[in-house]
Amino acid sequence: MVSATEGIGMAKCIVLASGSPRRRELLGKMGLSFRVAPANIDESVRPNESPCELVRRLAVSKAVATGGHYSECLIIGSDTVVSYQGRIFGKPVSPDHAREMLSCLSGQRHQVFTAVALWDPGSGQGRVRVDCAEIEFVSFSKEEVEEYLCTDEPWDKAGAYAIQGYARRWAKHINGDVETIIGLPTRLVALLLSHWDKERQR
Repeated sequence: MVSATEGIGMAKCIVLASGSPRRRELLGKMGLSFRVAPANIDESVRPNESPCELVRRLAVSKAVATGGHYSECLIIGSDTVVSYQGRIFGKPVSPDHAREMLSCLSGQRHQVFTAVALWDPGSGQGRVRVDCAEIEFVSFSKEEVEEYLCTDEPWDKAGAYAIQGYARRWAKHINGDVETIIGLPTRLVALLLSHWDKERQR
């Protein structure tokens, strides 16, 4: 992965169109040099939009919006949602909203969708990939939920939980890439950068 991205990082600046500390940390582990410029877009769900369609659209929208300010850079956009029985769980907007989502997920299996988009404003070209991971939670009590809501973890996270934190102990089974659940599968980032590098060299 490192060898596939070293040349890209040197050839063009990279911008992460997200203010998420988790995405920043994951991208940093790839050894890439990048700057952070969160995109300000409307993340509302459209009628009849599936979780896959939603994260794909938002990842692309974030990348393109940020690209308007960094025309000489490569832009990485990403978005994550939790899906449970047809419902889309984004970031909680209130304690009651977080409480409702966590109560629904207790003892249940759900999916996490994350999209990664790579946009090159200079050429007007880009690519996007979507990944899905499935998680089954153990049953947890209302008291555990209330204790969890007193921490910083539920806020600004899809489904109101952080799998890399306290919520990891609730995970009975994970099928898929845990980085997808955290919010940025680096293998997809490397794949998109590799595709861009090959196209650039043609």
